[in-house]
Amino acid sequence: MIKQYETVFIATPVLSEAQMKEAVAKYTGFIKENGGEIVYEEDWGLKQLAYPIQKKTTGFYYLVEFKADTQFIDKLETQYRRDERIIRFLTFAMDKNSIAYAERRRANKQAK
Repeated sequence: MIKQYETVFIATPVLSEAQMKEAVAKYTGFIKENGGEIVYEEDWGLKQLAYPIQKKTTGFYYLVEFKADTQFIDKLETQYRRDERIIRFLTFAMDKNSIAYAERRRANKQAK
């Protein structure tokens, strides 16, 4: 069954910009290789963490919205756990309300 998902991951702040782009390319490529379709990507940049994670107080945030099969999520999260560059991640299935909210948010961002 195909659903729409949103995943946000936080990468360690010690990465260079090139290393961060390579990490993003790895995960977007992984989604596409497994039959997923990228709907939207957004780089939130380096942000302060609410609390220290692995003795780090900042991290690179990145959001990816995608459509994929429900069984794919376990594979994606396993990849996140194996990658030492990723310090936190959250993936959730979007319902019709969250999809509508995301579309409005993107439209507002483009209008600005």
